[in-house]
Amino acid sequence: MSAISLLNASNASRAGSLGDGGGRAAATQFTQPGWQIALWALAYALVVAASVAGNVAVIWIVLAHRRMRTATNYFIVNLALSDLLMAAFNTSFNFIYASHNVWYFGEEFCRFQNWFPITAVFVSIYSMTAIAAERYVAIIHPFKPRLSAGSTGAIVGVIWLVAFGLAFPQCFYAEVTTDNGTTKCVVVWPDDVGRKHQLTYHVAVIVLIYLLPLVVMFVAYSIIGVTLWSSAVPGSHVNRTRYEHQVNAKKKLVKTMVVVVVVFAVCWLPYHVYFILGNFKEDIYQQKYIQQVYLAIFLLAMSSTMYNPIIYCCLNQRFRSGFRLAFRWCPCVKATEKDKLRLTSPSRYQTTYRKSKTSSFNMEMQFNEKT
Repeated sequence: MSAISLLNASNASRAGSLGDGGGRAAATQFTQPGWQIALWALAYALVVAASVAGNVAVIWIVLAHRRMRTATNYFIVNLALSDLLMAAFNTSFNFIYASHNVWYFGEEFCRFQNWFPITAVFVSIYSMTAIAAERYVAIIHPFKPRLSAGSTGAIVGVIWLVAFGLAFPQCFYAEVTTDNGTTKCVVVWPDDVGRKHQLTYHVAVIVLIYLLPLVVMFVAYSIIGVTLWSSAVPGSHVNRTRYEHQVNAKKKLVKTMVVVVVVFAVCWLPYHVYFILGNFKEDIYQQKYIQQVYLAIFLLAMSSTMYNPIIYCCLNQRFRSGFRLAFRWCPCVKATEKDKLRLTSPSRYQTTYRKSKTSSFNMEMQFNEKT
């Protein structure tokens, strides 16, 4: 979402938008000094740069290395793509709007900015939900067939189509208006007496792109956690070693994704609270420091796009090796052959297991030949 997408979904009769930092025509009194805008611009620029660089690296790590092309990682690529597009097409433009209280970018881009942010956030959180569901099936029902590349692609396509549909009303009713000589990008809901349509849509969006998927992921990861951390280890030494390795790998992935979900929830919670308060207590937009409060809340929400690559790098060894390879051109980053092997070669446990199976098969064939 954006400074425009939900906060700005108001009647044209209102003097301004909730996402413009002040909310109404009186918002123009909140003009900031140049040094303050420069500090905010620097903070937003750092978020955009970190998000773009990190998410491009994540996409490259998965798509450029065959060993990384799993169903879970394809969903991670989808998550990285939505975060990348959010940072590139939403953060900067809405920062300019929120800090200047003037829409400079025309009606078509106004529609785009009311359509794309909801789409991107929906894709992000439902990619996380898809990962939770895929992990749930893989761990709780290990004998069920795993998702194929085609099935994963179909799920990704459905996520994007549903996201487009959910965001369409905002795009359809968005328009550029002039208020007291100031150009605004607003959403004009038809026949919206008492702003019932606006409130209903906002509540529905918050439930669908925040509350519902978080509840689903909480239940799924709770069941997965109980299953993994209470699982018994089989008897033989070979099976025990391989089983422990698999369980530990699954635990690490689950921990990583739980951190991703928690960070997302924390970053977006103040933004959604701001929406709810705005619908029931409009006078908060007339408060003296509301522009600074909004810019901080919006920055926190947009910063969610840059944390995931950092989390992958810190908690996942393969992604850490991938980041070393992606940024090996930096003087302070050193990539080794071991990093390349982690992304291209099967693990030693897989190799040992295959060798043991091959050895057992050969011994059985020799015994059959002798008998």
